[in-house]
Amino acid sequence: MRAAFRCAPIVLLYSLSLSLLPAAPAAGQPAPASAHVAAPVPAPVPTQVPDTLAQRLVACTACHGDPGKPPPRDERRYFPRIAGKPAGYLYHQLLNFREGRRQYPLMTWMVTPLSDDYLREIADYFAAQHLTAAPLDRAALPPAELARGRQLVTQGDPGLKVPACIACHGQRLTGTLPAIPGLLGLPRDYINAQFGAWRNGSRRAHAPDCMGTIAARLSLADVAAVSAWLASEPQPADPAPQAAGLQALPLACGSAQQASSTQAKEQAR
Repeated sequence: MRAAFRCAPIVLLYSLSLSLLPAAPAAGQPAPASAHVAAPVPAPVPTQVPDTLAQRLVACTACHGDPGKPPPRDERRYFPRIAGKPAGYLYHQLLNFREGRRQYPLMTWMVTPLSDDYLREIADYFAAQHLTAAPLDRAALPPAELARGRQLVTQGDPGLKVPACIACHGQRLTGTLPAIPGLLGLPRDYINAQFGAWRNGSRRAHAPDCMGTIAARLSLADVAAVSAWLASEPQPADPAPQAAGLQALPLACGSAQQASSTQAKEQAR
């Protein structure tokens, strides 16, 4: 029955198209004077699609944005900007999707058949791009929420045992090499969603999962405050991540340890 309903619009469209064709002359009657034999239609020339990495990664930029174009200035954006993030971070997130530590069916489907080397190539491509993103209008956000967000981002909350975001993500919040991402230029909706994913366990990292620990210690109001402040803070003129080793991490972080181990193995090849 469902198949019949699905086919019905197609049959109707086909019937309507037939009704628009000129009627054929009756048998034994001459064709009208205006009738003529249509000229043959030349076969279409196949479009040549360049076999380049940039062309193949159109599947990524369709959601994450073209590195050569600024994203639209609006709040209702979900997919993160990935241009300019540390290659080690992007590479390990692709691994996390492929190996089930992060849950998003479209990403999992896309990366499952890809090799480690190709995932690294993709990560290196996007890490080499740097594109600033328009921040939210800070004047439209509640001042008390912004003040709490700024406190958590720049100072943390010792009472909650929550370190400042800058302690890991860099003093300029542009990330830390080799694998800690920048936080500026991200949509507020995306930041909120990732905190939610850490809280409910649908996003995980190598143990000890420091972000899972931090997310569990923050209230929903604190999460909203952090996302409001981060999404409304403009990126610096140079959004490159800071060098590794400039500061010790305040929490043991399995993803950072894994990234350092991967980097050491790659350098030893």
